[in-house]
Amino acid sequence: MFTACTIAGSDSSGGAGIQADIKTMTTNGVFATSAITALTAQNTTGVTDIFNATPEFLGHELDAIFTDIFPDAVKIGMVSKQELIETIANKLKQYSAKNIVVDPVMVATSGARLIDEQAIDALKTKLLPLALVCTPNIPEAELLANMSIQNETDMEKAATIIESTYGCACLCKGGHQINDANDVLVEKGQVHWFYGKRIDNPNTHGTGCTLSSAIASNLAKGYDLETSVQRAKDYLSKALAAMLDLGKGQGPMNHMFDLQGEFAQ
Repeated sequence: MFTACTIAGSDSSGGAGIQADIKTMTTNGVFATSAITALTAQNTTGVTDIFNATPEFLGHELDAIFTDIFPDAVKIGMVSKQELIETIANKLKQYSAKNIVVDPVMVATSGARLIDEQAIDALKTKLLPLALVCTPNIPEAELLANMSIQNETDMEKAATIIESTYGCACLCKGGHQINDANDVLVEKGQVHWFYGKRIDNPNTHGTGCTLSSAIASNLAKGYDLETSVQRAKDYLSKALAAMLDLGKGQGPMNHMFDLQGEFAQ
């Protein structure tokens, strides 16, 4: 059985964070373990409170995982504090973790910063150099590459800067009025575009978490990075196309769209 670990915050509404990651990993054929960086009180309309784990407790979570069910891949989501990022980086190095996917969650859909400057610096200097790939959206790629992104040429340039600066491949995700659903991967200087059609579904809560977890799942199963990204995009598109409609705000997608069998009925 292949295994993957998600290191992220809990989303009490189940559409993003640890809950989305576990659903995604399970439906993509790997056994999911988790280390929770924070508890959040949130639903489809927004976040009302956050309770961060202590660095010591997060370290104990990671020790428990790596000393027992060693993951074939690791996905890292939003980590809002410098000390937590440093703890994660130290543990990943201690256990020689592999196939690390970092979703550098720094900017909300509204444009608001989600982590402070110290945490961003730690992400850049401690975490990204350990990653196989990072998966920024347009505002996050602008921060990491220190440039404005207005078109697909800019996306390629930013992804190239991010790879050369931080030493990890970069999947720059489209959208944000740049294109329909086209993403660009820069890996070892090579550029590969993944083309997708925008799905007219307003319920997109947790898409970034889901995509990065699906990439990690496929890496855990032994697929190369390019194949893992394509399979992850295909999964995400079908989960969105299932048109689940829950909650009063921007709801979740249907991670379980392909679940079949006696106990799913």
